Amino acid sequence: MLPLEGVKVVEFCQVLAGPYCGMLLADMGADVVKIEPPDGDMMRQWPPIRDGYSENFASINRNKRSVVLDLKNPAHKAVARRLVLDADVVLENNRPGVMDRLGLGYESFRQEKPGLVYCSISAFGQTGPRSSEGGFDVTVQAMSGIMSVTGEEGGAPVKCGVPVSDTGTGLYAAFAIVSLLRRVAAGGEGAHIDASMLGCSLGMAALQTSEYFGTGRDPRKLGSAHPRNAPYQAFRAADGYFVIAAGNNKLWQSVTEVVQRPDLLADPRFSTTQSRAANQVELKDLLEVEFARHGVDHWLAAFEKAGVPQGRINSYGQILDDPQVRHMGWVEPMELPSGVKTRTFGVPVRISGLDLSKRREPPALGANTKEFL
Repeated sequence: MLPLEGVKVVEFCQVLAGPYCGMLLADMGADVVKIEPPDGDMMRQWPPIRDGYSENFASINRNKRSVVLDLKNPAHKAVARRLVLDADVVLENNRPGVMDRLGLGYESFRQEKPGLVYCSISAFGQTGPRSSEGGFDVTVQAMSGIMSVTGEEGGAPVKCGVPVSDTGTGLYAAFAIVSLLRRVAAGGEGAHIDASMLGCSLGMAALQTSEYFGTGRDPRKLGSAHPRNAPYQAFRAADGYFVIAAGNNKLWQSVTEVVQRPDLLADPRFSTTQSRAANQVELKDLLEVEFARHGVDHWLAAFEKAGVPQGRINSYGQILDDPQVRHMGWVEPMELPSGVKTRTFGVPVRISGLDLSKRREPPALGANTKEFL
């Protein structure tokens, strides 16, 4: 029995933050019914598209059923209300006020179904001066400060390559939902969850916000470097780049032994974690002189033998073919509704005694509409 088996979720979501949250719940056993407009979730149009079906959409909508409803149609709206009243969780990521105008907002169900867990995901929150504004991952990364600490110092603004504001908000929302489900199961009431991408992006930036609160100074871009540890970044070798993370004095000593520079231990610029962080540009320049003598494979093997955490800077093609990824069984076969056979990255956590592999292929648009109408 999966942890959320028996939990019914109605998802009124498009694109990423909300559907990602719904997928997390579905992966743990919840029955997630995705309500889509007649044109479908707009992510169905995102490439790569194979035989008419988006692999992007498939990657975050496994284990769900799809029902097409025109919520401006009174008969379809009545179906939506019945679905919600039969559910444990509602998940929506429309702009604040949209669900209320449709007659499907939290307050419209609160008295009739006090145990309902209703989660609203938005860019800035359900109330406040920005609540009516829309947002996407890149705009929230910009406004939340994430882009101010991403990239090389002095370089143009860049976003994190992974949509962390979207997926991080989905994770926060899923955690809040299952926390409330526990209260409801114990006889308590449900609640309305207000999960904003701005708030969740700031919540994930605890180290950066605490640095500002503690010093009064804005954190700055450091490329791959760390503000409090060194050597702890990407370095250039003779044929490419690699990463080491020597986050304490013992590991730093091991680094000096690997590069055969014991004199660096006595250098006051590098004698403590704090001094190495303060002088990490000079330290990087000194180390890269040594690293230029050999290629990436040499240094990865040497640091692995010395017990220093290290890593190759992989492409996705490389890491998805890594022996550890294969051992964990994270990549699963998947068949699209068009019949195309592909692969997907499954649930990354393991729970003893449970099989968390995919149970249901991603749905074709409206695949389950008839059974609900």
